[in-house]
Amino acid sequence: MLGENISQTAQFVQTGGADIGIIALSLAVAPAMKETGTYWEVPLGAYPRIEQGAVILKATKDQKTARAFLDYVKSPEGAAVFKRYGFFLPEKTVP
Repeated sequence: MLGENISQTAQFVQTGGADIGIIALSLAVAPAMKETGTYWEVPLGAYPRIEQGAVILKATKDQKTARAFLDYVKSPEGAAVFKRYGFFLPEKTVP
């Protein structure tokens, strides 16, 4: 069975439609999934890094809130939330 996306794959595993699945760690550690089974983390060196970025568009209607959110994401508190769900911030960020 192959899910159309990561959320569908997680749903297959959670509902018993699949005995096992490869899903994002962020889904595996979310309360709904964490309480229904166990997970194993694929070692970081077993796959290429997936790098993502964040931008604030000039056309945004609320620059101040967008900047505050991005600052939070880059803060130690924000990084802790990301880490709890299996995401890691780059060691160097562009201001």
